[in-house]
Amino acid sequence: MDLPLKEHIMLKSKLNWRYATKKMDAARAVPQDKVDAILDAIALAPTSSGVQPFEVIVVTNPEVKAQLRAAGYDQAQITDGSHVLVFAAWDNYTAERIDAVVDRIAEVRGGRYDSVSAYYDGMKAMMLARTPEANFEHAARQAYIALGFALTAAAFEEVDATPMEGFDPAKVDEILGLKARGLRSVTLMPLGYRAAEGDWLKDLPKVRRAHHQLFTTVA
Repeated sequence: MDLPLKEHIMLKSKLNWRYATKKMDAARAVPQDKVDAILDAIALAPTSSGVQPFEVIVVTNPEVKAQLRAAGYDQAQITDGSHVLVFAAWDNYTAERIDAVVDRIAEVRGGRYDSVSAYYDGMKAMMLARTPEANFEHAARQAYIALGFALTAAAFEEVDATPMEGFDPAKVDEILGLKARGLRSVTLMPLGYRAAEGDWLKDLPKVRRAHHQLFTTVA
């Protein structure tokens, strides 16, 4: 079904409103209901085989945010934003992690199905034969799908969000104790509200490639 014109205009407007905020208003905190809406979008994001091979750590502690800022090359949004979402991918696929997915399916859908078990047995055979690094890279790509959903949800909630790869993953992992949990940080996303002044990017028009350069239709 085609998206109605009104909804299409709203979608485009919200996505055009958002930008990678460079300076956030440290005096304004994002309300919990808006944070929850963004987290719900992350939880509903599609991932390969529905495995969701990542976790999101929500950081509000000022001292921890200050440590993350130091690991993030002093990017002020990390401390000026009220929340920092840390997307951390599984460091590897294991039989236990995949079996937990099967258990969750059985719990939600009220029983076990041979076809489901067979599918995930095949997934285990494939994933467990690969290197941990290859599996981590696969998991990280799934986390980025969720990041996209988070950015879109934030735009609809009119919450500013800044996706970041500019940080030292090893230091972030150490600060949050991720290695012991079998996780590796892949991207950060501070949440907050754009400052009225001091953000060089705030009032500039969004620049994107022309559609004819970006899209190719194969009919």
